[in-house]
Amino acid sequence: MRPGTAGVYHARMDSDERDDAGERVQEPRLWRDNGWTAKVIKNEDDDGWAVQMFKDGQAEPALVGPWTMGRDKKNPKPLDTSAFNTLVKTASEVIRRHEQQLHARLHKQLDIEHEGERLTVTLDIVPDEYEPYAVLAAVDAFGEKRAEARVRPDFRLGAAQALAWAEGGFRRPG
Repeated sequence: MRPGTAGVYHARMDSDERDDAGERVQEPRLWRDNGWTAKVIKNEDDDGWAVQMFKDGQAEPALVGPWTMGRDKKNPKPLDTSAFNTLVKTASEVIRRHEQQLHARLHKQLDIEHEGERLTVTLDIVPDEYEPYAVLAAVDAFGEKRAEARVRPDFRLGAAQALAWAEGGFRRPG
């Protein structure tokens, strides 16, 4: 197990298993339905089993976790409809949280008062692989864009910076 993964197991799905992603499968160790695939695998870190949940079209699992042993204490418990539906719900929630965290990291917003007017100032980071940047924008209470400037992706947006930008005539911050 990699450091910091706290019980999470990592493995990739074989390409031939992804090729049939549209086909419904209900086997003891492989279920595929409604855009998701659950695959029970041997846990390489101990004697147990793990389950991986893949969203169709994704090479990396959305969720990986321990899987229950069967009655013989050697083989995994077979997948079933209830377990699969629970896994889909959990994996969907993991993806949703990840998207929310990404949005929160890439988008900042705050309100300031400038010349008696309330402005909403936003910072949207564009995580381009080669040339990342951010866009600083000011919008008035009616939703009309007052200003926009391209800034460094590590620009720190705070009330003081937003107010200084507005008081400086919305010139590109240094």
